[in-house]
Amino acid sequence: MTDDAALLVAKAELRAEAIRRRRIAYEHATDAPERLASHFLNVIEVRQGDVVSGFWPMGEEIDVRPLLISLHGLGAICCLPATGPRGQPLSFRRWSPGDELVSGTFGTREPTPEAVTVRPDILIVPLLAFDRWGWRLGYGGGYYDRTLAALRAVGPVVAAGVGFAAQEVISVPHGETDEPLDWVVTEEGARRVTRSG
Repeated sequence: MTDDAALLVAKAELRAEAIRRRRIAYEHATDAPERLASHFLNVIEVRQGDVVSGFWPMGEEIDVRPLLISLHGLGAICCLPATGPRGQPLSFRRWSPGDELVSGTFGTREPTPEAVTVRPDILIVPLLAFDRWGWRLGYGGGYYDRTLAALRAVGPVVAAGVGFAAQEVISVPHGETDEPLDWVVTEEGARRVTRSG
């Protein structure tokens, strides 16, 4: 088995376990969205006019809508990702509470194509699992890794992974194209991650 194939197998095995952990956390964390929002706002500096990308939660993902509404109220410019063709980075369309959303790829919800395209300064990133070094396990499409690589190539950007505390694992398998997070925020707290591991 090649190194690339072994990495894919390791990620697939962890993904199945991470989905199980998330399901249990989702069923027992009724106030998790509000607690996560509070932790995020207490530690991550968001200035008026900063562009912050969130996501519309699917299934058992932690709900970041309370956080997005708070950020909008503080003067941040909020946006949501629009998923394009496989192999391409995400694009981001401006969003305000109450705006119309349309169905996107993989069952996501996103602003209409007429919405203004923006470049985020801060990304709120969904995940299935994370570790103490900021490595993140996603759904396998590589969209956020490509997006972060493209954004970081042209300027600073902050990536804050969000999820339930139960989604933390000892180590997330990662390869050369995986992009680390800068922060991890859960219902239990927020921490800046180290750059090792």
